[in-house]
Amino acid sequence: MAKLKGAQILVESLKREGVDVVFGIPGGANLPTFDALHGSTVKVVLTSHEQGAAHMADGYARASGRVGVCLATSGPGATNIVTGLATACMDSIPVVALTGQVRTFMIGNDAFQEADTIGITRPVTKHSYLVKDVRDLARVLKEAFYIASTGRPGPVLVDLPVDITTEQTEFSYPDTVNIRGYKPEVLAGGDAKQIEAAAEAIARSRRPVLYAGGGVIHAGAAEELAELARKTRIPVTTTLLGLGGFPESDPLSLGMLGMHGYEYANYAVGECDLLIAIGARFDDRVTGKTDEFSRRSKKIHIDVDPSSISKTIVVDYPVIGDVKQVLRQLNQIVKAPDTREWLKTIQEMQRKYPLVYREKHKLLPQAIIQEISRVTSGNAVIATGVGQHQMWAAQYYAFNRPRSLITSGGLGTMGFGLPAAIGAQFGRPNDVVWDIDGDGSFMMTAQELATAAAHRLPIKIAIMNNGHHGMVRQWQDLFYEGRHAQSKVSPVDFVKLAEAYGCVGLRVASKEDMGQALERAMKTTDRPTVIDFQVEETEDCWPMVAPGKPSHKMIGTYEELKADGAKPQHRHVPSTDEADLSLS
Repeated sequence: MAKLKGAQILVESLKREGVDVVFGIPGGANLPTFDALHGSTVKVVLTSHEQGAAHMADGYARASGRVGVCLATSGPGATNIVTGLATACMDSIPVVALTGQVRTFMIGNDAFQEADTIGITRPVTKHSYLVKDVRDLARVLKEAFYIASTGRPGPVLVDLPVDITTEQTEFSYPDTVNIRGYKPEVLAGGDAKQIEAAAEAIARSRRPVLYAGGGVIHAGAAEELAELARKTRIPVTTTLLGLGGFPESDPLSLGMLGMHGYEYANYAVGECDLLIAIGARFDDRVTGKTDEFSRRSKKIHIDVDPSSISKTIVVDYPVIGDVKQVLRQLNQIVKAPDTREWLKTIQEMQRKYPLVYREKHKLLPQAIIQEISRVTSGNAVIATGVGQHQMWAAQYYAFNRPRSLITSGGLGTMGFGLPAAIGAQFGRPNDVVWDIDGDGSFMMTAQELATAAAHRLPIKIAIMNNGHHGMVRQWQDLFYEGRHAQSKVSPVDFVKLAEAYGCVGLRVASKEDMGQALERAMKTTDRPTVIDFQVEETEDCWPMVAPGKPSHKMIGTYEELKADGAKPQHRHVPSTDEADLSLS
């Protein structure tokens, strides 16, 4: 059996795992790795910053469903990916991070560019390894990809001392993984008694609601969720990370719930008698004040992670297992409840509490996003930064496919949008990819325009330029008596910035110019397009659940805003025709 250097073993292992692209930056401690990758079949994308590399791997994973891979050198290279790892960890995204480290005999001696990468990243990874023997390398890499992608997914870090990557050993890649204490395959299917109890609760209910989270998308369970909803005629609301897991064009869709969710979604959850949580974790942005969240309902919780069950909200019917397999089992035995009166109530809620905004002289982000949704027919992959624009994208873009929203949920990472869009474009090369961003969020990783331009990626970037950290400004207006402490950002000429990086730069300040700019962006296929939308500075994101308040007590509601001239903005107007809900 031929002997290979550790770096060569790494490359061969990546090939065995089906890795086609990695994102990263070379440095002294990972030069052997980059040298081995040079000329291999694994594409290397040189990024402008290691944080960008981590977000690209994350965006690639979210868009493609495969494990994303990023590379960084030791010390500051490794510490620069921490934000990206924390982002992936909070949202359960499968990423393998490969970091260089000083030579094994120098670890602990404060060597040049040494950092305790394992200690620093342990809280934000699912697992981490420091490889001290080249003979362990192939096994460790096999385990890393297995851990990242099974059970509840998450990032795994492998720290590679430079001497490990230059030493030689015989290469044999394991066929299987056997990790003591980690047996996620045991939870593949749900317990039959738990599923039977859940099915009986569904059959008894009269006002049920399905509450779907990101776990539906991770498990590839969108079809099974749709089958359950249509078989039982139960309306579906999704979390931010669950958007696309159930088509929003479906009459049973309630769209997003939570802090900036739809009024009628939050009211439906508040009035239901059975809440069926699927791959969701009852996070605080959904529940609001926990002791008043959906108080009238019994609760079913289906999740692959036992630690999530009754962690925040105590549930009545826990079902532990892979969401896809559990839903398949449930669909075989569940009987439809009588939801006719409940669906009429839901339709009345949708008519009574629509999304609204008031037309103003300047461009409004909501209208721009509605138009992007229209010109893409709701079929684009949408990445976002974090802030008001993120919530508007969730509200006004009609997501009809899984893995079509690429956004930072749990950590709320500003700067996520652009690099995540780049990763998504590599993961879905035949899809149209948009980054809907804010000026403040975009500037945190704007240097990755160089990466997008170098690879001639046709991503489209829509910057909602309001001259502020918009969500911060909104909170300051609401809760800090309008004191705008450092929420106004320095102006940037985004057209010049885009052109400096070799991208198309467009500026839109009027409604009349919006359509032409979007058309040009859609037709540009050989490089990125950046559109600087000059939007209303003081536009707020409504409705909203104030911090610490119950989710059914929202501010900025239709009743409050219609007196100010706001008009309903239905993405799909519910029909009064009962046939629309027959789902035959």
